[in-house]
Amino acid sequence: MNAPVADFSATIASIEDLELLDRLRRGEEAAFTQLVEGLYGSMLRLAMFHLGNRAVAEEVVQDAWVGVLRQLDRFEGRSSLRTWILRIVSNLAKTRAVRERRTLPFSSLDGLDEQDREPAVDPERFLPAGERWAGHWSSPPRSWQDVPEELLLSQETRAEVERAIEALPPTQRAVIVLRDVDGLTAAEACELLGLTDGNQRVLLHRARSRVRRALERYLDDAQVA
Repeated sequence: MNAPVADFSATIASIEDLELLDRLRRGEEAAFTQLVEGLYGSMLRLAMFHLGNRAVAEEVVQDAWVGVLRQLDRFEGRSSLRTWILRIVSNLAKTRAVRERRTLPFSSLDGLDEQDREPAVDPERFLPAGERWAGHWSSPPRSWQDVPEELLLSQETRAEVERAIEALPPTQRAVIVLRDVDGLTAAEACELLGLTDGNQRVLLHRARSRVRRALERYLDDAQVA
């Protein structure tokens, strides 16, 4: 059986994107403020991924905003406005990294550092060799159907998810934010981060597993309290 082919189709600009773009081109300050508030965090995380230095990353983000304003008339809507802006950030960050001769450790040239190579799920949650069902779950992921909806949707739970994401290794954090928070496609995330599709899928799986594990612990403690 043939392996599934990855979806490399880009997300085109939405009606909301085009409306916001029109407001930006008219010079509406509120439109620019809306854009900054919605994208600054993602832009900074992406720049940090390439540069590893917050101060330099912040400079790159500021340069990117200048570039965005100067290039508004060149946006053709063949991607989402968000993806177009993040692409500008990525290109500037890569150029800045080369200029400052910032290099990644040899072990992370394939997009995976030592933390990324750790098991996505604690091996102790599987039955050991010698057991009849060795390799199967001994402690499977819990179902959250019995968790009160108000707890799942609470601000405290959302804050816990955010903390779990921030605690991830940098590459995992960048991938899960681009895919699950910003809603980018696998192809877009690979382009922005310079990853292969295979590494992107591994990193996303590991990131989701870690966040889920942290959320499991939090919900267990919250229900006991």
